[in-house]
Amino acid sequence: MTLPNLTKLALLLGLTLAFQMLGLPQPVTGPAVNAMLIFSTLFLGPLAGALIGMLTPIIAFTHGILAPALGPAIPFIILGNWVYIFSFAFIRKTNKYLALTTGAGLKFLLLAGAVRFLLSVPPPVAKALQLPQLITALAGGLIALIVWPAIQKTGIK
Repeated sequence: MTLPNLTKLALLLGLTLAFQMLGLPQPVTGPAVNAMLIFSTLFLGPLAGALIGMLTPIIAFTHGILAPALGPAIPFIILGNWVYIFSFAFIRKTNKYLALTTGAGLKFLLLAGAVRFLLSVPPPVAKALQLPQLITALAGGLIALIVWPAIQKTGIK
């Protein structure tokens, strides 16, 4: 990775973490983080998005932003982020909205399946890892897709 791209990656990670650190409610933070995952993928490719998608839940957990009850779900949150990012990256040349809905749907299925069949977490945690994840992934991705053309017009690469 070139130094300019490494700098962009650091900035995107910093912005994503800043959204998390604001302490806003999940209906605000979730879409913001998911939008940043899509932006990272659009700016630098799916590996950069995947790195941010891996680091954000770990850093959020270690800084007390992610509730301790979600600790056992972190590997699945990371996998869900990866599925979201890579699905979007591979399908977006065909249709960006299909890519977004596929990625969000697969992320939802992975997390919902994990809390139903693999994890033993309190019911509120299980609920938070199901439908809200689909909604925030769709909302964040849609925000990114709406804003992305304006970003491209600025010449930022």
